[in-house]
Parts: sequence; structure tokens; C-alpha cells
Amino acid sequence: MKALRFHKARDLRLEEVPAPEKPVGQQVVLKISHCGICGTDLHEYVAGPIILPVEPHPETGAKIPIILGHEFSAVVTTVGPDVTTVRPGDRVAILPHLMKAGDYYARRNIGQFSAATGLVGLTWHWGGMGEYAMVPEQNTVKLPDSVSDEQGACLEPSAVAVNAIDNAGVIAGSTVLITGAGPIGALSALAARAAGAAKVFVYEPNAGRRARLQAFEGLSVFGDSPEDLLAAIAAETDSGVGVDASIECAGHHAALDLCITATKRTGTIAQVGLFVERPQVDMFKLCEKGIRLIGCWGNDITLGNRLVALIASGKFPVEQIITGRVSLADAVGKGFDALTQRGNDHLKILINMGA
Repeated sequence: MKALRFHKARDLRLEEVPAPEKPVGQQVVLKISHCGICGTDLHEYVAGPIILPVEPHPETGAKIPIILGHEFSAVVTTVGPDVTTVRPGDRVAILPHLMKAGDYYARRNIGQFSAATGLVGLTWHWGGMGEYAMVPEQNTVKLPDSVSDEQGACLEPSAVAVNAIDNAGVIAGSTVLITGAGPIGALSALAARAAGAAKVFVYEPNAGRRARLQAFEGLSVFGDSPEDLLAAIAAETDSGVGVDASIECAGHHAALDLCITATKRTGTIAQVGLFVERPQVDMFKLCEKGIRLIGCWGNDITLGNRLVALIASGKFPVEQIITGRVSLADAVGKGFDALTQRGNDHLKILINMGA
């Protein structure tokens, strides 16, 4: 089968590799439909290996070269004898955290925080940028006819976004600020709106991305200056105290500082964006305002059915973040290179395995 494998930074190769063998136990073999290119994939492409294991991963045994791709939809082709929740012909999406049986965190449905956790498409033998993959049954989420393959390929980043609004405490009537309108920021804005937020402010310096989000309903989009945003928040929140919650998706100290300024006293900031450098944080202001700052990492893999139901309802139109589609043969030049070009306005590019 054909698969896109990471060898080293700027070295992704479309290669012929063996297809998965007959599954055993709770293993499931999948024919890939669509796969999203994630920001994590881009970091690996530009500067990896970072997460990708050079030596065999202690839990999975996988090491580079590795088939990338952890945001994908697929069709089940074969199942192991112990599989009970899916069968051949089922359409599924993937949540990629590999939970280790008996692990302290996995027993509490927060296995993404375990040091023993692997990830499909990063520290696993298979990923979504190949024609076929084999994954554990627990990582599959069945898709109804009302959820498309493209929407299914957006399930994993959608899980990150919903995990963020859950951690931020967003409820009906909340006022929310999102900083950074990449794919996760855009999905967090859509998720906050779906959760019933009364006002969703988005701050994004990239004019092209701002234009894309201005086409979404129910968002107030800013980016020319922080002062304009802060003035709007003062005018449109109760007594001008600030937003109830901020979700920081940029991974930049200026964005986090903006969240601290814009969030009301006793409010919450969910930190989703990953910092490349150590940020300078005004801890005095954070403490003086009594703000709760919570780090977000991945998501609980049991979130899948809730997400599917939300997408199927039409209240969470995740497909709106799709800004490009490429074939596997064109994935490097028209996908990875396009997304790493400075100033690009893409949100999500999908690889269509059938193209």
C-alpha cells in the first residue's frame, strides 16, 4: 500500500509499505477515507523528530520512519475476534490516544496525561496518511449516515476544542474570548457557540484567517489592535468586568497576556496552544484577579459519541474549517508546504485518500 512516512525534518516520503496483516484480539483494520494535516504534523515536518520516536516507543515499539496522520475517517475492513462495537463496512473516525490497560490515568478516563500513552499517527505503527491502518477498537468512533467522512476527519481536533470549552467552564450565556484562530481556535469558537455562549470574541492577527471567521455566524472577530478588542469586551460584558472564560490557542505570551487582561476576576483561562519558548506571564495580575489557569492536553477518548451527536445535530458545523483538499500524492507540496508558508490563511487541509 502507499503511505506518507516521516524520515526526518523536511523529509516526508510517499512509499510502498506492507499493508496491515490479519487483526487479532481487539484490533481493527481500516481503509482510510480522509485525513487532516494537524499542527503537530507540521511541527514534526519542520523541526522533528519531536514527539516521533527515534528509538522504539516503550509501549508501542514504533519508531521512525512512521506513517503520519491522527485526524482521520475510514471504513472498517476486518476486525479481530474480540471486537464487539464495530464490524466490516462501518464508517468510523479515530480518537488517537492509545490507552494502556490498567494505567492510573486511563482508569480515570484521562489517559492522555499518562507517560505510557501512545498516539496513532505519531508513536504507533500506523497513521491516517496511508491507504490502510490498524488500530485498537477503543480508538474507533462509529459515524452515522448524517455525519460525512470529511466531518469525521475533523473529529479529533473537534475533541480538543470541546475539551477546551469544558475545561474553561463555558455554559449557556457565557462570554468567551478565543485567541488564535487556527483550526483549534476556530473549532473552539464554534464549540463555544454550540454550548450556548452569549458572546464569542475571537482575536486573530492574520487578516486572511479573520476574513474566514467573519463568515461564521455568531462571532465577533478582531485582530487589528488589542485595544479595539478590549473596548468591545468592556462594552459588551456585564458591568464591563471582562469575559467569563478565555481559550488561548495561539501559544504566544502576548496572547496569554491578552487573555489575562480580558478575563474577569475569578474567570478561567484554558491554555490550549503549545508554547515553543518559555513565556513571560504576569503572575501578579493572574493571582490578583483570582484567575484560574488550566492547561489542556488532548482529550478523553470516550468523548467520541458526544461529539458525533453534536455534529449530527447541525449545531457544530466542523466542516466550516476545511479550507483545502489534496490527494496523497500532492500532500507534501500542496498540503504541508502550503500550511508552513508564512502568512498562509488556511485552517484545515484534508488529504482525500480516494483522490
